[in-house]
Amino acid sequence: MDLKTAAALRRLRLVSAPEAVSFLILLVCSVLKRTTDFNAVPVMGAVHGVLFVLYVIFWADAWNRARWPLGTAALYFVLSVLPTGGFFAERKLRREAEDAVIAARARKEGVVNA
Repeated sequence: MDLKTAAALRRLRLVSAPEAVSFLILLVCSVLKRTTDFNAVPVMGAVHGVLFVLYVIFWADAWNRARWPLGTAALYFVLSVLPTGGFFAERKLRREAEDAVIAARARKEGVVNA
């Protein structure tokens, strides 16, 4: 994995958890808006919107650089629209990055010809 691909995956991983948190907070704010006088939906909607757009941009960049199969790319996109999907995406991306580091070290040490 080259440096630009690793950076693209890292950006996607770093925005996935905050995007998931903002989605959950937006859901709570929506419920509070309908049950109380508290209305933070306009603010949280904007925050979540910005984070979602960033996620989609970083997702497209990671898909392009990592050359994911269509199924993998679709999985990461579907995880972005599920309320807690960003947490699963972050965990999966972290494992993918750790596996790439282990494989690179093994190749460097000559343990494997991958």
